[in-house]
Order: sequence, then C-alpha cells, then structure tokens
Amino acid sequence: MSEPRIKAGIWVSAALRLGMHDGKPGVVVRKGDPDAGGVLVVLHGRTGDMVLTQFRDTAGELAWMRGTGPSPVSEEAANAYVQKQLRFDPDLWVIEFDAPDYLPPFEGKLI
Repeated sequence: MSEPRIKAGIWVSAALRLGMHDGKPGVVVRKGDPDAGGVLVVLHGRTGDMVLTQFRDTAGELAWMRGTGPSPVSEEAANAYVQKQLRFDPDLWVIEFDAPDYLPPFEGKLI
C-alpha cells in the first residue's frame, strides 16, 4: 500500500507558513498543478541563490536535491535553471524564500 501524499497546493501553503514562523519569508512565484504538481524552492542567501528540486528517493520518500549545485549561483543562473525545469514540467510550483543560511524552512531530506 502506498503512502498517502499531500496535495501540492496544501504543501506549498504549509511551507510558506513554516517560513514565516522561521523568519524566512516566502512567496509563490508560480502556481503549478494544485493537486499533483512538483515544487522548486529558490533560496535567496547572502552570496547568491540556490534551487532545490523535489524528488522521491528509492524508498519513495520525499527528498530535496540542490539542482543548481552545492554552491550558491547568480540570480540569472537560478532563473535559467527554473525556466529549464518548467519546459520539462509545466505543472511545477516555484516558491522563493529569504534564507541567508541556504536551508529551507521545512523538514526534509536534503541531498
């Protein structure tokens, strides 16, 4: 039996609330499919941006990967990454957080 999954729109709302609670305000940049859309998270830090992309690990658990690499990139590079992903999956949500420490305000396995 598979694990029940939360709808993307509800998950995004919860992540934004966690961000406000954690002192990392966030905003929805692009709305995706409210039920099953994937999520990209842009973290604005001190020296650039980092984009986290959502995926399922081999056990089917939600995890996050640093799509733009282990180090912060320029805003232009982060935007280019997001645009490339949107060409592959037009149902993606894009949310941004002010995160000087480059850590998301929500729990999750970060790879």
